[in-house]
Amino acid sequence: MRILMIGDIVGRPGRRAILDNLSYIRGELNLDFVIANGENAAGGHGITREIARELFAAGIDVFTMGNHVWNKKEIFEYIQKEKRILRPANYPPGTPGSGYNFFNVGAGPTLAIINISGRVFMQELDCPFRKVDEILKEIDNKTKIIFVDFHAEATSEKVAMGWYLDGRVSAICGTHTHVQTADERILPKGSAYITDVGMTGPRDSVIGVETEIVLEKFVTQLPRRFEVADTNYQLNAVMVEVDESTGRALEIERIFNLE
Repeated sequence: MRILMIGDIVGRPGRRAILDNLSYIRGELNLDFVIANGENAAGGHGITREIARELFAAGIDVFTMGNHVWNKKEIFEYIQKEKRILRPANYPPGTPGSGYNFFNVGAGPTLAIINISGRVFMQELDCPFRKVDEILKEIDNKTKIIFVDFHAEATSEKVAMGWYLDGRVSAICGTHTHVQTADERILPKGSAYITDVGMTGPRDSVIGVETEIVLEKFVTQLPRRFEVADTNYQLNAVMVEVDESTGRALEIERIFNLE
């Protein structure tokens, strides 16, 4: 099974990168399934029903989210109905939506996708390590192919999660920092890993935000309203190939496309 994980889609440039490129990439890489982090898809903050539908039609199969998941009010109702949008599983009980789900992949085996959030330098949710343990117990014997989006800030926390889950899931892909790391590898027990998939959004920016706004904030230390840059785009992703019989990763390939 060949799965593409697309890094955080940011605003209009990120959506344009998907619309311009995903159909070609799906065919070129012979993909079976496409996951994308969509928490910044609507103006850099959250996702809307209209944008989700547009990107589903463009070839994305499932969205994972992160700390901006609740920024658009309509998501509270929409995420209850749309099972193809996951929010971090370690939000408290009673939170709308689901943190993991099972998805059919053609005539092949079922794919489980887990969305989890880190806690270091981020909102203090339930422990991501204990939460993923709970989910894996629930998933046990239902599928061997398990994909994890770990939406976290600290590289140390992401690396720790990679080692914690090695051999227990097919892939652990970090999101959130918008900077693609060059440490993709297959860990010793067979799990694919990358600290951060990167960003699909405006290339000439500061992690998606207008450069001058961020520079002024750093220099003056005064509050500024961040706005998504409207420049040329980049598309960051990784392709993970998984052995369907064992759930072990066979390959992880980093992708960096420019407009």
